[in-house]
Amino acid sequence: MRNMIPNRKEKGFTLIELVMVIVILGILAAFALPRFADLGGDAREASIKGAQGAVKSASAIAHSAWLAGGNPATVTLEGTVIDMTAAGYPEADPSTNDGIIEAAQLDANDYTLDNTTTAGTLTVTLGNCFFEYTEADGAVSAVTVPAGGC
Repeated sequence: MRNMIPNRKEKGFTLIELVMVIVILGILAAFALPRFADLGGDAREASIKGAQGAVKSASAIAHSAWLAGGNPATVTLEGTVIDMTAAGYPEADPSTNDGIIEAAQLDANDYTLDNTTTAGTLTVTLGNCFFEYTEADGAVSAVTVPAGGC
């Protein structure tokens, strides 16, 4: 006679197999999460470096227009009037908003723009990172990034 016990075909996973998969995924996530958790600091650092490049370029372009135009008090770049210093570089005063801020198209909603620390110098800050623009010679300092990041 045939074996009276029917053949069982098991389908799916056992509870212990599912628990082990969840534990392994948890361990992997614990190691991966710190690598991707604080991308905001990197984004702020990239943004401030982009602003620094914009200020450098805008200063050089405005100075070139100033030289080519015969040293006027203002230069016009793409329809925008930029106030210039006697040395031929865009002004650093953020209250007038028509010097280097307008030339580099910096937005006070994105960056902290301050010239109260040193006359003729604009400090552009984002988070804990900053750089300085000097209107006397158009110099732009390197971006200062503290140890903790931006």
